[in-house]
Amino acid sequence: MDQEHLRDLFSGLGPISIRRMFGGLGIYSDGMIFALVLRDRLMLKGDDQTSAEYEAAGMKRWVYENSKSKKPVAMPYWSAPESALDDQDEMTDWARMAIGAARRSAK
Repeated sequence: MDQEHLRDLFSGLGPISIRRMFGGLGIYSDGMIFALVLRDRLMLKGDDQTSAEYEAAGMKRWVYENSKSKKPVAMPYWSAPESALDDQDEMTDWARMAIGAARRSAK
């Protein structure tokens, strides 16, 4: 997923910035990270207020195994819905939810 496609996909939000991080990309609105691209997978920030709607849409939470304890660690990012990956209007709605989660976590 290249940066030009991401800028088009999130164009309904106004200006965004994209920075390299963790071997992927961080996507920011107003200086707040609301999405990631890791291993060519787009993930949106989530929290307790968004998780039920994300799950209902079939979005999967990013979970990795801790290398020392071998226990699963759930991150606050969810896979973007497939239907939104080529639909700017749908992605704008999901991205606004993710920005809300990012704002809540910043408080």
